[in-house]
Amino acid sequence: MAQQKIRTFLWYDTEAEVAAKHYVAAFKNSSIDNVFKQHGSDQAFIVEFTIAGQQYVAMNAGPLFTPNESFSFFVECDDQADVDRLWSHLLKDGGKESACGWLKDRWGFSWQIVPRIFMDMMKSKDTAASGRAMQAMMQMVKFDIAALEKAFAGQPIA
Repeated sequence: MAQQKIRTFLWYDTEAEVAAKHYVAAFKNSSIDNVFKQHGSDQAFIVEFTIAGQQYVAMNAGPLFTPNESFSFFVECDDQADVDRLWSHLLKDGGKESACGWLKDRWGFSWQIVPRIFMDMMKSKDTAASGRAMQAMMQMVKFDIAALEKAFAGQPIA
């Protein structure tokens, strides 16, 4: 695979390689591409990896900087099973749920796990229907596609 001109660079305290392996395990078309060790150490310093075809670089650089919500991974999912699987995987070992499809993994990076159908609903010319879907989403922690579809159609959500 040719190297992308622009890659997202992620800063970790000490677990860049562990995090990269965690992310790679969650997505198809993913791999650890290179691990560069610090001179005289077995610990990874730089990790190049690919998630779902997108290339990233991670670095173990200490606790000086930490992730915050101004940066997040936006992941579109094909169905509820995909939403559920990614949600569970990314929360493993210390992640925290937020609201409206957001979560933080154990390293503090924010992820938005969003069903593709919701994005289609937001693009609808039927603004009343898209508004109902938006209102339903605002009440959710993890996305519930069946509830979104009911809201979009104007049906009561049980």
